[in-house]
Amino acid sequence: MKNKKFITLGFASTALAIGLLFSSSLFAKSPTKQDEASRLQALAKFTKVISIVEQYNVDDVTIEELMDKALDGMMKNLDAHSNFLTKKDYKQLQVQTSGEFGGLGITVGMKDGALTVIAPIDDTPADKAGLKSGDIILKIDAKSTISMTIDEAVSLMRGKVGDPIDVTIVRKGEAKPLEIHIVRGIITIESVHAKVINKNVLYIRVASFDKKVATDVAKEINKRKATTTGIILDLRNNPGGLLDQAVDLVDIFVDEGKIVSQKGRHKSDDRTYSATSSATLTKVPVVVLINGGSASASEIVSGALQDHKRAVLVGENTFGKGSVQVVLPITKEEAIKLTIARYYLPSGRTIQAVGVKPDIEVAPGEVKTHKNSFSIKEADLKQHLEEELEKVDGKKEEKKAESKDKKDIITPEMLNKDIQLKEAVDIIKALAIIKG
Repeated sequence: MKNKKFITLGFASTALAIGLLFSSSLFAKSPTKQDEASRLQALAKFTKVISIVEQYNVDDVTIEELMDKALDGMMKNLDAHSNFLTKKDYKQLQVQTSGEFGGLGITVGMKDGALTVIAPIDDTPADKAGLKSGDIILKIDAKSTISMTIDEAVSLMRGKVGDPIDVTIVRKGEAKPLEIHIVRGIITIESVHAKVINKNVLYIRVASFDKKVATDVAKEINKRKATTTGIILDLRNNPGGLLDQAVDLVDIFVDEGKIVSQKGRHKSDDRTYSATSSATLTKVPVVVLINGGSASASEIVSGALQDHKRAVLVGENTFGKGSVQVVLPITKEEAIKLTIARYYLPSGRTIQAVGVKPDIEVAPGEVKTHKNSFSIKEADLKQHLEEELEKVDGKKEEKKAESKDKKDIITPEMLNKDIQLKEAVDIIKALAIIKG
């Protein structure tokens, strides 16, 4: 079998892992005599331990089982995202990359040693059941998640469509753990949704970075280019995806300069991605919405736009997943997943374990409004100018007639239920006024 590498592009979980193949020669290194002697000693020690365990362990364990356990332990101890993929794990990874699968619809990651929900995917069983970004998963059915890897957790959560599962979580602000009942479903992801606010503000929701994100966003921008005075890019609870799509999305708004770079142990792992003026579609003001569920590719986009001073970031600090994993097949049915590099934003700052900080921090929630039922307006006066009122009322009726199909429109009532989005709209208005 050819020795090839399958690169995953820095996701917060393996749920959307996808990549490309390249030669194994990039890891080639000529060992010194001292290195060779040290390596032989280490291998001798390893072989001796394997032999002792095989001979004296209380339970009969085969050499194959011992090797799998050794590989699993070694990979787990490197970092939270590296691991050994058995035949079953490797097959599941390939299922995950197909774009449609049975499960809950959440992406998970390790945060401070705990299995944490990065984000529920829009309109999936987990989203409808009420799982939220930041929830810590204590149990999956009756199994504790302590010392469990991400892939083991994903394996337990995946199952037949229609089968129920109970997830026990710890949530900030709740006095005791919550048990959430979820019924597994087919997980398909629609990555780009667009709506209009106040006729001239384009709202684009990007749920994940699949292979068509940049194309779909460009299509929405071009469709409404003549009337758009500002764009709100919603990356909240977006767990990441393809690196090239993140780069292409930034390129739509930025005409020159570095977008992101990756640096690894070897020079051959280093990459730099830059903007091109030919790909830039718009220069209208941009606001990006982010939160703790924005990870990986979402952090690259928001961080790059922030560094280029091309957008105002609103919301909460992002997840902090800025590493590159590579899947290396070791047999036809087994592989290892290994972290080989970290991402860096145009300014040189890292995303890993730090995340991207918003320019304006806004906690989620509703806009509190107070109606004054005792206020008196001109229309309440006994002898008001009725003809003028009729004109106003007539206009109102026209507006209602125009807005019959509200599918692609965000109404003021919807805005009041999302204070982060409301803040973004207000910033766009202010930026549009300043720009003239």
